[in-house]
Amino acid sequence: MIYSSIVKMKIRQTFNHVNNHSWDKATEALAPNIHHRVSGDHALGGERHDKDSVRRWFERLGRVLPTLRITVTEVTVKGWPWNTQVFAQWDGKATLKNGTPYINRGLHAFTLRWGRVYALEEFQDSQAADNGLAAQAAAGIEEAAAAPILS
Repeated sequence: MIYSSIVKMKIRQTFNHVNNHSWDKATEALAPNIHHRVSGDHALGGERHDKDSVRRWFERLGRVLPTLRITVTEVTVKGWPWNTQVFAQWDGKATLKNGTPYINRGLHAFTLRWGRVYALEEFQDSQAADNGLAAQAAAGIEEAAAAPILS
């Protein structure tokens, strides 16, 4: 199906924008009232309900894990343009400031309506995220220990 192929391509492009810290491009398809949730009680966890807060979350991601590279391993698209569910499996790797590797795996669940992202839920190894952020904070990246960005 052509529609599914286009959505898969757009999702992969968005992950590439994240890898390149192109926050305007990474957030351009977000609806103004997006619901964004990330598991875990750490600087990258919590829930946001507006595009500006999600953008600030992405900016923080780039500051606390500046070498993070996300590789999308699978994208599944279900539905039609007016109500589309997308699931993207990924592997994330970075080198922490102390030189140790950071590895995480996860799944993003998107809800799209007419090309806009209305919901994005990220499922990952929250313990790996918490440990990586603690190491970054110990190495001097204070924001890695900050309270979550919530809205």
